[in-house]
Amino acid sequence: MRNHADRLARLLETHPDVVRVEGAEALIKKDELLVLGAHADAVHESARQWVDSREDFAELGVARLRLRSGAGVDAATLVHDLRGGAGAHRRMSVTPNHVLRGAPDVTGGPFGAPVPSARLSAPAAEPQTGRRAVVGILDTGIDPHPWFTDSPWYQACTADEYEILDEQADWDLDSETGHGTFIAGVVLQQAPNAFLRVERVLGTDGVADELELLRGLARIQARCAAAADRLDVVNLSLGCFTFDDRPSPVLSHTVAHLARHSVIVAAAGNDDSDRPYWPAALKDVVAVAALARTDGAGGPERASFSNYGWWVDAAAPGEKVASSFLTHGRENGEDFHGYATWSGTSFAAPYVAGRIAALMSDKDMTAHDAAREVLDPAAGVRLPDLGVVVSAGS
Repeated sequence: MRNHADRLARLLETHPDVVRVEGAEALIKKDELLVLGAHADAVHESARQWVDSREDFAELGVARLRLRSGAGVDAATLVHDLRGGAGAHRRMSVTPNHVLRGAPDVTGGPFGAPVPSARLSAPAAEPQTGRRAVVGILDTGIDPHPWFTDSPWYQACTADEYEILDEQADWDLDSETGHGTFIAGVVLQQAPNAFLRVERVLGTDGVADELELLRGLARIQARCAAAADRLDVVNLSLGCFTFDDRPSPVLSHTVAHLARHSVIVAAAGNDDSDRPYWPAALKDVVAVAALARTDGAGGPERASFSNYGWWVDAAAPGEKVASSFLTHGRENGEDFHGYATWSGTSFAAPYVAGRIAALMSDKDMTAHDAAREVLDPAAGVRLPDLGVVVSAGS
């Protein structure tokens, strides 16, 4: 799949429980609502005539309402009404269960797919002297690679965190297989001493929904707590548009709590648009756009596919990035031997996450202090609608 239309058609074909909200370019799970636990009873009562079942996830503070199939009610329209209509202050924290996707570029041309790369030198870790930085990667999982198979963090991974290489069982790489392994390598190239925590939330086609992301965030926090560890930085190379261009109140609530202790970095998306892309556009998240591989006459420039806008905080290399990849499988007749180049804001985000983690260790500072320094507009170049430039020269 090399363009948005083809990829969308394939997604809808393989996920019959996903529907497109007409006129909004947003995807939601069919007949599903998510509600904050505090509002679940009120929403359930208000929508009782359309509700078929309810599940309460106490550990997440969220409930899922399933609407009756064939009831003739549209989930997005119902949410609009439950919130109080256009322009109204939200009376109830309810949302359709939006579908999120990984954010490599899929617009076609030379930047649409991973391309085999020559062997890359492994990131050079040095003796740990400062603070250990823990970076969470919620993505497609992790695959063995020479860069990290001997590392303590990889050895702590279980089968639940491993990549699923060929979910379609067609002897070809699925569209986002290797995405998480690639992102891990981008982080390590910037912060070789980082301790990674990997959580698989995306399928090999790069698809998840809000509830799956909330579960992944809960799991990774629980794993850190069980190990008496901090979760310093969280990388989310995924996202979506919402049906009304407003943030999901359920995801916003979870992210706000996580952001008290962790720096959350997210991809800005690859639609060449200034439309807010979530969760990147949340105020508690560092939204990262992609820079073109080479500077223009006036300096660093946005990659042609990258989103942009008032809500973007930083821009980092995201075009033809080289990193760790799979050592098996093939795509378009090309064999991969552990390394690839790939483009997308998916890979600009972990660049920034890695820079924050590296600064934490180098200067023995907290993640939030490191993020403030990395994103300090007074210390480097700031571009309109792209935020602070974070690159090798910054």
